[in-house]
Amino acid sequence: MVNVRLRPVVSKINLPTVIKSAILPGDSTERLFIATQVGEIFYIGNGGVRTFLDIRPRIIKLGASGGYDERGLLGLAFHPHFYYYGQFYLHYSVTGSQGPGALSDDFMPNPCDPQTLNLKWTNRETKYDHIDTVEEWILQANGQPQKRRTLLNLRRPFMNHNGVNSLNFSPETGKLVLTTGDGGSGYDPFNLSQDNMEIVGKIIEIDVAKDTFIANPPVVSRFNELPVPIQETLTVIAKGVRNIPGIAFQRLNHEYIKYVGNVGQDLEEAIFSFIQYKPIPVTQLVQASFINSMTNLKGLINFGWRGWEGDFPTSFMRPCSENSPLDEKIIAYYNEAITTSTQRIHPLATYFHRDSRPDKFSGTALTGVQAYMGNGIPGLTGSVVFTDFAWKESQPQVKGILAYTRVRQVGKLNDFSVIKTEYDFGSQSAFYVSLGTNLDQTRLYLGVYGSSKVTDFNQGTIFEIVP
Repeated sequence: MVNVRLRPVVSKINLPTVIKSAILPGDSTERLFIATQVGEIFYIGNGGVRTFLDIRPRIIKLGASGGYDERGLLGLAFHPHFYYYGQFYLHYSVTGSQGPGALSDDFMPNPCDPQTLNLKWTNRETKYDHIDTVEEWILQANGQPQKRRTLLNLRRPFMNHNGVNSLNFSPETGKLVLTTGDGGSGYDPFNLSQDNMEIVGKIIEIDVAKDTFIANPPVVSRFNELPVPIQETLTVIAKGVRNIPGIAFQRLNHEYIKYVGNVGQDLEEAIFSFIQYKPIPVTQLVQASFINSMTNLKGLINFGWRGWEGDFPTSFMRPCSENSPLDEKIIAYYNEAITTSTQRIHPLATYFHRDSRPDKFSGTALTGVQAYMGNGIPGLTGSVVFTDFAWKESQPQVKGILAYTRVRQVGKLNDFSVIKTEYDFGSQSAFYVSLGTNLDQTRLYLGVYGSSKVTDFNQGTIFEIVP
């Protein structure tokens, strides 16, 4: 077991959704940037916390139904040439865009009722939850950030599964990578993640070098609804996504390993890795849909959702009887599990929502995956570190958990190990909400929040993970 300490860097901030590093134009020091779910972006500079940007008026009202929310400021990425040109990118949920949602009731699939297995998202212009936007901003010469253009306006069916840490630049292609989720609810009611025309449930590359100016891009949910100039900036890396806390890159010789985590439904959380992939231009996807041909799209990475949850067929559980501690596990989408069984890639590592083994833990939701290339914590060098929101056995004060795995052994599902953290949170809960690193991936940062509600303010702390 690896032992680490948590060293507080900054405290009393709102929900820290993104932790990134960048060098400001004209500066010589790498700064740590923190984006909060409510719309603030701070950086650590000259011994204090400074505000980089505050877009709270642009963010949808959060926490209206009980305090828990998965919308807000979800993505921040700095252009690889940010130091020279000042470009950065935001993904957030737009103020005033609240809708009634795509379904009036909670959804649960029933294998005995085909109607629940073949639902369609209809009346999308009125039956949606909110609108997300992806924007390009620029830091002006006077040091003030200004919005430059909108890249995408996306209609979302439900409140949840919008992704987090959802914007990252690929060191391999130089493109902006957008990682979101399947649109929300549970069990992907409309099977959007496997539909090649649906924008949700995918990993998308955006070629920001194609300087496409469309004053007000339309609000869409499908690729074929996008204007052709925007289609031409997009390629799709992967589908079968449930919800993703970002994408991480690890250089290995002359290649990059890509790591993503797919948040689970009822059974397990999964970390995937891949090196080779064939990004499919959206224009090609749209053309293939017109002629109903998908034979030339075999290079697309498929994580298997909604047919597969990690390495298991997607199931739902119900108690066997009032007195039994056992649950009956029922495959939710048998036909889809069969159909996608040979198309999907297998996880690098998984962990369960229930695990009684003494050296493991019962998790809740994956919140970060990050390659670590430093030598400061020798036991973690070259490993893949991940965080879970809340370790179920940590009652009454809820606490998140850190763990790690390593580069894949051929043909095997990797094991994982818990990272023991020495820090006393006292009587306050500590939900682990984000994971970040510096530019060369030699330092690790952890975002912790004292509540699961966005309406509880100033309970966040950023820690550096140190030996």
